[in-house]
Amino acid sequence: MELGNIKAATKKESTKRVGRGIGSGLGKTSGRGHKGQKARTGGGVRRGFEGGQTPLYRRLPKRGFKNIHAKNYTEVTLTMLNKATTKEVTAESLIKDGIISKSLDGIVILGTGKLEKKLTVKANRFTNSAAKAIEAAGGKAEVI
Repeated sequence: MELGNIKAATKKESTKRVGRGIGSGLGKTSGRGHKGQKARTGGGVRRGFEGGQTPLYRRLPKRGFKNIHAKNYTEVTLTMLNKATTKEVTAESLIKDGIISKSLDGIVILGTGKLEKKLTVKANRFTNSAAKAIEAAGGKAEVI
């Protein structure tokens, strides 16, 4: 370090102190102005409020529907199955090996990638390409 390299310390902006007298410039009304909804304690409007006009989220039409009976499967690819340590692959063994974090409504095996092991895979669903790839590798695809 040399005297020519020393820089001035960065200025730290102090927090705005309101309601501390007229000399501060933010006394009396504390920067809120006189009366009105925004001047009151707890005043202001909620997000999306448009002054009584029908808000945008209510003017736009609803689209589609949410199927409450739909199954939400955890997707497992053939590439992920290569990391399995056991010959019989189930949801519990995949969680134990750290391949998936949780089994939602079940497991679906997708045909992405290439399988290099002979495995017996037990899952809720298989895509056609995944089932063919597992059997081509000498394994079994069992639907549970």
